[in-house]
Order: sequence, then C-alpha cells, then structure tokens
Amino acid sequence: MVRAASKPPGSATPVTPAAGPEAPVVAIDGPSGSGKSTVARRVAQRLGFRYLDTGAMYRALTWQALDRRIDLEDGAALAELAERARIEPGTNPRRPTIVIDGTNVSVPIRSRAVTNAVSAVSAVPAVRAALVRRQRELIADGGIVVEGRDIGTTVAPGAPLKIFLTASSEARAARRHRQLASVGDAAAEQDTRAEIDRRDARDSTRAASPLAQAADAVVVDSTARTVDAVVGEVLAAARRRGLAPRRSPRPARAARTSQADGGAA
Repeated sequence: MVRAASKPPGSATPVTPAAGPEAPVVAIDGPSGSGKSTVARRVAQRLGFRYLDTGAMYRALTWQALDRRIDLEDGAALAELAERARIEPGTNPRRPTIVIDGTNVSVPIRSRAVTNAVSAVSAVPAVRAALVRRQRELIADGGIVVEGRDIGTTVAPGAPLKIFLTASSEARAARRHRQLASVGDAAAEQDTRAEIDRRDARDSTRAASPLAQAADAVVVDSTARTVDAVVGEVLAAARRRGLAPRRSPRPARAARTSQADGGAA
C-alpha cells in the first residue's frame, strides 16, 4: 500500500528524480505500440533479471477507478485512490501479473476502455507521485528491467542503461490493433491509430513526468524489425555497459515473433 505524507490528496509534492540503485537497472521507455513489453520481458529473461511494467500499475488504478465509477476529471478522488490502493505487480518476466486490492486484473487492464482512460489518470501529479514512490521501492534492489514512459527521466534517472524504443505510428497502430483483436476488441485500424496519436499527444505534454527521451538514452527503432533483432541490440548495449556477459545465454523456451509486438502500457 502506498501511503502519503500529511498532504491533501490533490496537492502531492511533484515527482523528483531519484538516484539510481547500485545494482543494475535497465530502463526501457517509449510510446504505446513501440514494443516495450515484449522486448523488456525478453531482455529480462536473457539477463536473468526481474521485470516491472510500470504502465500496468497505472492501468490497474485506471481499471479500479472505472470499476468504482470515479470521475476521471476529479484529481483529488484519483489521488486518494492511488494512496489507498494496494498494487502488487508480479516481476517474473515469463508470467507478469498485476493485482490491485486482491484482484488479479492482468487481462481487463488491456481493454480499450482502460487504454482510452489511462492517460487522464496517469496525468494527475499526485497519482504519479504515489506510484513512482512504489516503483522506486520495487527497483531498489536492482537486477531488474523496467519499462514505462518516464523511467529514464524520473523513476530511475541513474540507471546505467536507458533505452528509448520507438517505431513509426503506422507500425505501432497495426501492433495495437492486433493486440486488441486478440482479446476480442475489434476496431478499424485507422481508429486505433487515431487513439494512439491522441495518447502520444497527452503523454508527451502532461505536466508531471511526460513521455520523453532521456538525454543519454540509446534510441532503438523497432519498425519492421523482428523481436530478436531488437532484443539483440538492447543486449549489445547492456554488454557495452558491463551489465551482461559477452555472450548472453538464450532461454530454453523463448517464443519467436516475426515483428516486435506493441507494448500495451
């Protein structure tokens, strides 16, 4: 459970960067559909690290806000929800889960309703402050690959390796469309692209911890590239920084995908 200092729910102290932990942290940031989730999980498996999907934490809170019919324009109510909610992300890269107040919401947080609402919830400064505190607790011991939108700039600016994963808007929309279709949420691909464009604009312009590339991040473009190719580039960067052996062993049962899948966070 995340507990705040004695401040009103709507007036949290702005999120400030914290020093990175001594144990290695790999930060992977990027917009929706760039492939963050697939790549981050695969990299964590190859390195033998834990995995944290920070976007799933915001999605879980958004799911709960929708479930409780909380007004998404009510920043104070959302801040109070963030302070009271017990969000428990599973950090096994092979089977990541997300539980909020005892309910496993790993599947429903990927719905279109949550996707379309999460930017509004995550833009509330007090919400971000509460969840960033929890995220820093989770990564404090290091040995973890963390994905999100503000990892390299806010959550773990001291991470020895920061990756900014990107792709063309067309590729990201196609990936997101396939992901939604796989859970029975069909929509025209052009509508999905419009939603992604709107979310990019909201996430990049919000006042609290906007989506941004860290100055020292390695930029990796996943457009029309296989997962293995993108993962290989990230692992090569990790080796250059001494975070991985010169030849990282492959997992025994790694799934193969023709193109980098879209990160759902």
